[in-house]
Amino acid sequence: MRWSPSPTRAKPDLVTSKLAGLHFYKLAIPAPKAPGGSFDNAAAARGKGISNVKARCATCHVPPLFTEPGNNLHAPTEIGVDSFQADRSPTHMYRTAPLAGLWSHQKGGFYHDGRFANLREVVDHYDGFLGLKLTEQEKSDLVEYLKSL
Repeated sequence: MRWSPSPTRAKPDLVTSKLAGLHFYKLAIPAPKAPGGSFDNAAAARGKGISNVKARCATCHVPPLFTEPGNNLHAPTEIGVDSFQADRSPTHMYRTAPLAGLWSHQKGGFYHDGRFANLREVVDHYDGFLGLKLTEQEKSDLVEYLKSL
C-alpha cells in the first residue's frame, strides 16, 4: 500500500508569505555595471533622453530598476510578437524583462526567446511596431544607452 496525502487535510502553505520578501531581495541586488569602454558615453547620454521620451522605453522599463512595477505581464499583441514563448508559461503572457545589467547578456540573442541577434534589432522592432520614427542616430544612441545599463 502506498501512502498518499489525505484529500481532506491540506498541507500548510509555507511559501506564499515569503514571496514578497524574496521579490524585494531579488530587486535589491545591484546589477553589474557595464565595463568602462564597452559603450560610447556621449551617445549613451543622448540615448537616455531618447529612452525616456521619444522611444517610450521607460513606460515599461521604469528606472532605476528598469523593469515594470506591479503587474509586468503583457499579451504578445501588446509587444508585437507571436505567442510561442508566452504559451509556454501559465499566464500566456510576456513579462517586462529588467534592463539593468543588459550589457552582460550580449551573447545568445535578445528578447524572451533570443529572436533578436543584437540590441539594434530590438530597437528596430519597437521602432516599427510602435511607430516611433526614430532616426538612425537616435537608434544608435539608444543602443549605446542600453549597453550602459
